[in-house]
Amino acid sequence: MSLDEEAVKKLIKSGQIAKKAADLALRLVKPGVSISQIATTIEKYIRELGGEPAFPVNIGINNVAAHYTPVYNDTLTIPEQGVVKVDLGVHVEGYIADTAVSVPLSPVFEGLVEAPRRALEKVLEILHPGIRASEIGRVVETTIKSYGFNPIKNLSGHGIDKYTIHSGVVIPNYSDIFARHRLVSGVYAIEPFATNGVGLVEELHFATIYALKRIKTALREDAGRFYNRVYGERLTLPFTLRWYVTSSDEYNTYLKIIEYLAEKKALVKYPVLVEKTNGYVSQFEHTIIITGKDVIVTTL
Repeated sequence: MSLDEEAVKKLIKSGQIAKKAADLALRLVKPGVSISQIATTIEKYIRELGGEPAFPVNIGINNVAAHYTPVYNDTLTIPEQGVVKVDLGVHVEGYIADTAVSVPLSPVFEGLVEAPRRALEKVLEILHPGIRASEIGRVVETTIKSYGFNPIKNLSGHGIDKYTIHSGVVIPNYSDIFARHRLVSGVYAIEPFATNGVGLVEELHFATIYALKRIKTALREDAGRFYNRVYGERLTLPFTLRWYVTSSDEYNTYLKIIEYLAEKKALVKYPVLVEKTNGYVSQFEHTIIITGKDVIVTTL
């Protein structure tokens, strides 16, 4: 992605919107509140501020680490106890900001929430153009373990490209001696996860978030209409069905279309990720731009 002046302006605007949306998330997360209400309120706010959601708002409760967004007519509410993660993204004409916050629902979880927050702070303090990804991982792991928790080793920070949330660059959350690549000119998300479990996530057998793939294959008529509608709005950015349905019957019909598109390799599913031992998970995230000799944190 070219980081010319116009691109940097749009990246910074996305980051400013994401910061405001994350602040709103912190105010919304309270016991008893519907997670559907939280997600839709944040997504509406992002649009009101002149952005678009880069992906559906993720709300991870307790052992759910990533990739859960409310489904149509979701009945889940914020519990009285535990930890809640809100991971959100904003794009302005394809220029993306990715950020996340965690909320402890009782004092016993404050340390678990503080661990990745402080790890992210320490990484931002040492960031410089050309830093090795392994050095970031070392700082994250050392900090999280100093609080008595484990980093999640199979979740990581990542590069960001235009209309692409994960560009292929991996930024580990542990001291990985093989992560010798340097962070040079580009956009990156630094994303520490902490847990009181073993520090690994695994996939559940269902997904609430999807993304289309560019294809040339012919599709049956109803699936083709749906594909064209979503692609016209999202390109290959992630989406969720609750954005497109107004009834339970329609939701069930679209679920079948999702399965068909997946079979045709026209769509990717993002399964819900949970901590392998059902440990509780916390997370913080900021997006940075590295340009020449400068580091800009867009979501701070």
